[in-house]
Amino acid sequence: MFKILFYDTKVYDKEFFEEENRKYPMIQIDYLKSELTSNTAELAKGYDAVCAFVNCDVGTDTIDILNQAGIRLILLRCAGFNNVDIKKAQEYNIKVLRVPGYSPEAVAEHAMALALAANRRIHKAYVRVRENDFSLAGMMGFNFYNKTAGIVGTGKIGAAMAKICHGFGMKVIAYDVYQNPQLDFADYVSMDELLKQSDLISLHCPLTDDTYHLIQRETIQKMKDGVILVNTSRGGLVKTNDLIEGIRARKFFAVGLDVYEEEKNNVFENRSDEILETSITARLLSFPNVIITSHQGFFTREALSAISDTTFQNAMSYINNIKSENEVT
Repeated sequence: MFKILFYDTKVYDKEFFEEENRKYPMIQIDYLKSELTSNTAELAKGYDAVCAFVNCDVGTDTIDILNQAGIRLILLRCAGFNNVDIKKAQEYNIKVLRVPGYSPEAVAEHAMALALAANRRIHKAYVRVRENDFSLAGMMGFNFYNKTAGIVGTGKIGAAMAKICHGFGMKVIAYDVYQNPQLDFADYVSMDELLKQSDLISLHCPLTDDTYHLIQRETIQKMKDGVILVNTSRGGLVKTNDLIEGIRARKFFAVGLDVYEEEKNNVFENRSDEILETSITARLLSFPNVIITSHQGFFTREALSAISDTTFQNAMSYINNIKSENEVT
């Protein structure tokens, strides 16, 4: 029996993974509500693998302890792996496998939902109408039709977002180190040109040393006045203090964020009765043209089903000593 310790379990995680587990009787999963950190890693002793999510801390200290516990496989049920010390895992010959493409459409559709809701002030309209206020002051948006959408990163998710924007009748321009041949309707331009031309900028790139704080004071100043910015990728792509400065300077018509810096302790948690450690979220939500959602871009039935399916396939590739394209190391 191959034993996996599943960290940071939510009700929906267990539902989909237990359903998928029926196909793999040789794999046993035990579930923990706790996140994987250096404080909880020792609980993995006696297991063959751990399963972690994007908000878990799989840094140097955690991997040291996992190695001491005999763990040889880290299964990430997400695409991003910036929370993992890959070099340390390699040193211990611990394999790291991820789920790179669980549902590009899920995230892309959420990105467009944020863009539309922020543009048309849906969040404000909802609150007003609930209080019998049917006034339209401050609600005016603009048509996306015939406007320019700038897609930063044209992997699977960025490509899906580009197709949605194209379907809206937008001109699509894109920036990526590698051009996607499927996007024959999109024009690839430099990052500076994308910032300059776009009415809507949507971020779909991984968080790396090169992309950390990709959006900051200098790049914001290059944007067109009245631009809409959407981020459904990683919070670290945007330097929050500079974003707030740009919002106050009325550079942005609207901002939609599913991720943001310093969100770690908030992800998927109910903290309504707590005093938060940072004022970042409150500061952003104080602006009438900003919408923040709870890191839910991936959260569709199709995506959760794909995540569980790929995670089990990753485990089986390790068990059968088959090289997987999903291996990060």
